[in-house]
Amino acid sequence: MHGVGRASAAITIVNALPTGIGCAIGIDLEAIAEATILPALDDPGAPTEPRTDGPSPLVAEAVREALRQFTKDVDSPCEVTVRSAIPIARGLKSSSAVASAVVLAVAQAAGSTPAARQVARLSAEVSRRSGVSATGAYDDALAGLSTGFVVTDNGRDALMRHRPADPRWEVALLVPPGTHPASPGLQDAFRAYAKESRRALDAALADRWWDAMHRNSEIVERVMGYSYASLRTRLATAGAVGSGVSGLGPAYAAVAPTERIPRILELLAKEEGTVLRAGLRRTRSGGVA
Repeated sequence: MHGVGRASAAITIVNALPTGIGCAIGIDLEAIAEATILPALDDPGAPTEPRTDGPSPLVAEAVREALRQFTKDVDSPCEVTVRSAIPIARGLKSSSAVASAVVLAVAQAAGSTPAARQVARLSAEVSRRSGVSATGAYDDALAGLSTGFVVTDNGRDALMRHRPADPRWEVALLVPPGTHPASPGLQDAFRAYAKESRRALDAALADRWWDAMHRNSEIVERVMGYSYASLRTRLATAGAVGSGVSGLGPAYAAVAPTERIPRILELLAKEEGTVLRAGLRRTRSGGVA
């Protein structure tokens, strides 16, 4: 039994760490997982740990959770491989995408087509359990499986708002060297900015996405020590409708109409780091709803 799962990166509109409520939108950098559920072991006493292509607790936990949810035998041996175009630990939701892709692949191998929201909830649970996310990042997981803007309550893994995005927009990314630490160790620092983050959330809930992104980025820059204020001004002058730190950074995302993206890429190329171009996510993974 074989299955393939796909999930995307996402960029942050509002970080969930200060309040537990977050907003994100998916982009078309993908993680792809393949899973094969093998016949039961002849020796019932033999080890039944999922066999993965690397020592990743996140992948192993995602396999276990998907087997629990979608098979009758949670001890089924399962081989999993993962390929990802998403820079790791840079704020572009690589962990959420990998967890979601693995869950989808195992589910498909078991003959199931779970809804996007179910996959995102399982991904969030896996992320919390494996220690890669303080909130579970339900917003990031759901954004990487669906289309448009999502606002979610990550304490309840519940969708609060879902709105389409303008199909004329694309994303330019600056991915500086260096990685961010795991979010559980930063939760207290972000909670000190809950009041300011609430203003960003109010903007997102009113569909003022770029105001929300700007306010959120200022908070993240303060906590993480980034200096993107000058870049943000230059990007706006170059035609970006919105820009900000994604996740915990250091990745910085600028959203603009397609025709303005080349100029923005030129501007970002003058900064230290890798520059990437991505479209917004256009398709849904998994079943309906």
